[in-house]
Amino acid sequence: MAKIYSNASPKQHNLNPKDETIGFLLNYSKALSVINYNKLKFEALLN
Repeated sequence: MAKIYSNASPKQHNLNPKDETIGFLLNYSKALSVINYNKLKFEALLN
């Protein structure tokens, strides 16, 4: 091995999403519909 990477681990960043991002993801998940037919999966966005 040429180099061993055992030095200090990278800093942990405190990531806080914006309220807009959370709202977008929640609305997207509410509008997403997954339909199983036999062994197929169909995804539909219901607006």
